[in-house]
Amino acid sequence: MRIGDILKGKKAKGYFSLWLFIIKNKKGKNATSQDDMGTFRLSSKIYSRFVEVKPMEIIVQKFGGTSLATKEKMEMAAKKVIDAKKEGYDVVVVVSAMGRKGAPYATDTLLNLIQEANQNASPREVDLLLHCGEIISSVVFSQILTSKGYESLALTGAQAGIITDKSFSEARILKIKPDKIKKHLKEGRIVVVTGFQGATEDGELTTLGRGGSDTTATALGVALDAKYVEIFTDVDGIKTADPRIVDNAKTLETVTYSEICQLAHQGAKVIHPRAVEIAMQKDIPIKIRSTFSDTPGTLVTNCRENGQTVDIFAYRIITGITHMGDLSQIRINMHEQKDSSKMQLNILKTIAASKISIDFINISPQEIVFTVAGKNTTKVESILSEMNIKANITRGCAMVSIVGVNMMGVPGVMADSVEALVEKDIQILQTADSYTTVWYLVKEQDIEKAIIALHNKFELGN
Repeated sequence: MRIGDILKGKKAKGYFSLWLFIIKNKKGKNATSQDDMGTFRLSSKIYSRFVEVKPMEIIVQKFGGTSLATKEKMEMAAKKVIDAKKEGYDVVVVVSAMGRKGAPYATDTLLNLIQEANQNASPREVDLLLHCGEIISSVVFSQILTSKGYESLALTGAQAGIITDKSFSEARILKIKPDKIKKHLKEGRIVVVTGFQGATEDGELTTLGRGGSDTTATALGVALDAKYVEIFTDVDGIKTADPRIVDNAKTLETVTYSEICQLAHQGAKVIHPRAVEIAMQKDIPIKIRSTFSDTPGTLVTNCRENGQTVDIFAYRIITGITHMGDLSQIRINMHEQKDSSKMQLNILKTIAASKISIDFINISPQEIVFTVAGKNTTKVESILSEMNIKANITRGCAMVSIVGVNMMGVPGVMADSVEALVEKDIQILQTADSYTTVWYLVKEQDIEKAIIALHNKFELGN
C-alpha cells in the first residue's frame, strides 16, 4: 500500500493513528519499505490494523444447459467467470444440468429414465433423481475453473443454504442461509451452486420447477446483496420478438422489471418471471447476456447503472411481441342452462379440482370461453361430458401478445393491432387486454404470420 495514497483523502479510519505508527516505527521491521522509485510502501499487515478495507462486491452468474452442453462451451462459460474475477468481484456461479433432452445428464433425459421405470413415480423420488444433473454439472464446472488456477468448489442447493417448502417438483424458496457461501468467498474461492434445487427444513431434497435455476440465481443475489445477477444463455439479450421468426428482431438495451415479467409470463423464455419478481425485492439488476459473445445484452432494472432513477421509458409504448402455442379454446353455450351463473361457477370449480389451469377467460350470460394447454384438452372434454355439458372445442390455437407498460391510455393500440392481423387475413378467435398487454387468440398455423405483422406494424425491428 503506497503511503502517498493513504494521505490523499481515501475513505478509511484511523489515518492519524496510522501516521503516528509509521513515524514511531520508521526503523522497525515490516512497517514500511522503499521501492526502486523511492516510494515508501506500507505492509498490508500493518495497513489492515488501521485502515478499513472494503470487501469485494459479489456478483452471481447463471449458466443454462445450452451454455454447458460441451467442453468447448464450458470453457467459454469459464472465461466469463474468470473475467469477472479479474475485474475484482467475488463470484457465485449457478449452473443448470448440461445440455438439453437427449444429452446424458439433461433434466428431460433423467425424467425419461424414471418414467421408463415407473410412470407413477412419487414426486419425492423424481426430485431426488433430478438433483443428479445439476450436481454433475457443478462439479465438472468447478474443476474446470480450478484447473485454470482459480480455486473453486461445488455446493448443492442444500449445502448453499437454500431452504424450501415441501412442494416436490414445484418447491418455493422460503429462506436462504448464505453463511457457507460467504465463508468460501472470503477465503478467495469461486463458489459453484447447483441451480433448480434446495431442501426442506428436515432435509428432504426438492426442485424448484421449470426456470428454477434462474430463481436460484436471483434468490442468491438477494441473499448475498449482489451488485447484479448475470443470466447467460444462447441469445444476446431480450428481443422484441422471437428471432427465429422475426429476422429483424432487436435486442433491447434496457427493460424494467415490469416489462420483463410481462414478456416472460406471455411466453418469452429467456428468464423465468419468478426469478425477476425475487430480484425486484432488493432492486438487484439482472443482465441477460450470451455466453458466446461479448455483447452487453439486456439490463433489467428500474435504475440506471449510475444510480439515477429512470423514467419508465415513456418513449416506448410497445416493448415486444411474445407468443404461446399448443392451446385449445373451449366455448360453452349457456342458452340451454336454467341458471347459467351457477353452472359457470360449477364448471370452473370442477376443472380447478382436477388441477387444470385455464386462461383467456371470458364470461357472459350467453357463454363461457377459456383456453387450456393442448395436453389437457382431452381431460377437460371428459370432465364436461361427465357433467352433461356440450362444448365447442377448437384445437391447435396459439396466443400472440403485445406487451408494453406504457400503452395504457394510448389511443389506437387495439385498432392498429387488429388492422395488422386483418390485413394478413388472420382470423381472430378471441381477444383480451390489461394495462400492459393485449392478447389475441389465433390458429396456430397463423402464429408466425401474426407475430411478423404486429412487429412490423409497431416498427419494433432494427
